[in-house]
Amino acid sequence: MSKAISLFLQFLALGFTSFGGPAAHLGYFRTVFVEQKKWLSESEYSQLIALSQFLPGPGSSQVGFAIGLKRMGLLGGILAFIGFTLPSFIAMVALASGLIHLSGNAYLDSFIHIFKLLAVIVVLDAILTMSKSFCNTNTTRAVAVLTACVIWLSPLPFIQVICLAGAGIFGLWKLQSNGAETSAVIPKTSSWFKPNLSTIIFIALFVVCILNILPFGELFSQTFVAGSLVFGGGHVVLPLLQESFATSVGQSEFITGYAAAQAIPGPMFAFASYLGALSHENALIGGLIATAGIFLPGFLLILAFQKNWSELSKKPKVSGLINGVNASVVGLLAATLYAPIYISSVISPTDMVIVALGFLLLRFLKVSIIKIILLACLIAIAGPLLATA
Repeated sequence: MSKAISLFLQFLALGFTSFGGPAAHLGYFRTVFVEQKKWLSESEYSQLIALSQFLPGPGSSQVGFAIGLKRMGLLGGILAFIGFTLPSFIAMVALASGLIHLSGNAYLDSFIHIFKLLAVIVVLDAILTMSKSFCNTNTTRAVAVLTACVIWLSPLPFIQVICLAGAGIFGLWKLQSNGAETSAVIPKTSSWFKPNLSTIIFIALFVVCILNILPFGELFSQTFVAGSLVFGGGHVVLPLLQESFATSVGQSEFITGYAAAQAIPGPMFAFASYLGALSHENALIGGLIATAGIFLPGFLLILAFQKNWSELSKKPKVSGLINGVNASVVGLLAATLYAPIYISSVISPTDMVIVALGFLLLRFLKVSIIKIILLACLIAIAGPLLATA
C-alpha cells in the first residue's frame, strides 16, 4: 500500500508542477524516474518515448502511464494517470464552472511564470542528457538538428509527426544496431504483434464511437474518436476537438479553454475536461466522461503494444527505427525549448538569471528537483510581496 501511495503522490506532485507542455513533461519524467529514483534505465525510457510517439494519444501521459505500469502493473498505471491528471482536471472543470479565473491574481500569475521558467531549466537539462545517449554519432546529431530546423521553419500543424516518422524511416535504413547479439534470443516465429484484450476493447469502442451508438451519449464518442486519431500530442488535438465542440460551446469559450490548458501544469488533453464540463448539464460528470474518452484510447494502445514493443526493439531494423525516433525527439525538444517554452517564459534579465542559477543547481550541483520546486514556490511568493513593498 505504501508503494502505491508513494507512486500516486509522486505523479500528483508532477501534476501540480509540470508546466511547459508534453516536451517539458518528458524532461520532468526523465529527471525524476530515470536520474533520481532510477525506476527505469535510459534505454527503457527511450523505448517508452519511441512507442508513445508512434501511437495516437497524449504522448507524455502515455509515458507516465507506462512508467506506472512498469512499476506496479495496471494499478500503477492507473494511479500514475490519476495523480498526473487530477490537478489539471480540477482546474479545467472549475474554469468551465466559473469557479476560478486564471488571471488577475498576482500570486497565481507569479506561480505560473516561475514554473514556466522551471520548465526551461528542466527541458534544457533533458536535451543535454538525452543527446549524450541518443545523438552519439554525427548521423544522429544531424537528425536532431534537422528536426529542430524543420520544426522552427515549417508552419504545418503536423510537422512534428512528419519529422518523427521520417526519422524513423531513415533509422530503419541507416541506424540499425548490430542484431547478432540479440538474434539468438528472438524466436524466428515471433510475430510483430500479438492481439490481446486491450486491442479488442479499443477496436470495439472505436467502431461503436464512430457509429455513435453508445448508450451513454455523444460526448464520450466524440472525445474517444479524437483521442484515437491524434498523433503528436496536445496541440494537434485542437483541430479535432474544434470540429466537434467549437459550435456547441461557442468559439470564444473554446479559445479561452485552450489558452487555459496551455497555462496550467499537467497534460494539455485536460482541455477535453473543460469541453466536457461545458457540454453537460452536470459539469463534473461531463468533465469525467470527456476525460475518460480522450485518454482511454492511448492507454488501451499502450497496454496492447508495450510488451510486444520491448521484444521488437531487440530486432536490428526496429532498433534502427527507435534510434532515428529518439534522435528526432532530441531535436523536437530543442525546437520546443525555444518556441513556445523559452519565448513565452523568459521576458526579462531577471528571468534569465533565475534560469541560469536553476540550471546550475539541477545540472551541476545535482540538487533534487523537489528542492528546486520548493525554491521556485518561495520565489513565486516573494515576487508579489517585493512588488508591493
